[in-house]
Amino acid sequence: MLASTLLLTALGATVFAAPVFPDITAAAEVPETIDTMTEYFTLLAEKVQQSRLMSAAPVCDLSNAVLPETNPPLPPPSAGLVVKHVAIGRGTQNYTCDLSNTTAIPVATGAVATLFNVSCIAATYPDLAKMLARVALEFNLTQSEASRKLAPSNLIVSGSHFFTNATTPFFNLDVTPDLKLGEAPCSRDAGSPAPTDAPRGQQGEIAVPWLKLKARAGATGSLQEVYRVETAGGSAPATCKGAPASFEVQYATQYWFFEKPQ
Repeated sequence: MLASTLLLTALGATVFAAPVFPDITAAAEVPETIDTMTEYFTLLAEKVQQSRLMSAAPVCDLSNAVLPETNPPLPPPSAGLVVKHVAIGRGTQNYTCDLSNTTAIPVATGAVATLFNVSCIAATYPDLAKMLARVALEFNLTQSEASRKLAPSNLIVSGSHFFTNATTPFFNLDVTPDLKLGEAPCSRDAGSPAPTDAPRGQQGEIAVPWLKLKARAGATGSLQEVYRVETAGGSAPATCKGAPASFEVQYATQYWFFEKPQ
């Protein structure tokens, strides 16, 4: 708690909100999670020290934000598009199983997530942004938490993500009065497996693939393309053995939103 208090005081002038020390879930008690949290707060403390040595607070310039890459790489953003928003998505990947079929495999039925604004962090401290999905996965959202901030970074809500049907992921970035960025029904354009060292889920699930999505007709706010990168957890088991008819797998990720400048 002392470390949290010190960080609350020191981070007041930086581009992101002061972190809070959250209630620890059962998942956060295992050694791997403790190591993750230690690494996160160590890196955060380094950023605090750097900011205190600056003559002015870092500038939040999204033109400096660089989309993470994987191997094989996803197709680049289309010519002329620029970064509009970067968010941490924290929620669940959803699946069903045919219990009448003993050889059935889980079928993806979509996802539900709350989006938290990390635009300035991605532009200014990309190494810290890279860690946030892994750290966020260790803390389950309650309804009240989802409406306010994301532990342990105190990030504010900037949108929501869900599926309108089996093939249409939807992003709503118009959920807060002060941050109206648009809405986008999307379709999948390309995918690439998550890196082999990507963070696993709370029960050891591998990370879901990285994706490039394209906005469909009806998108607003000049939104054109969405990337899912830096994924953590979310994948279903290989078979339906022992699984219920429907279930959720916790995941976290970065979502990058690209727009066509007006």
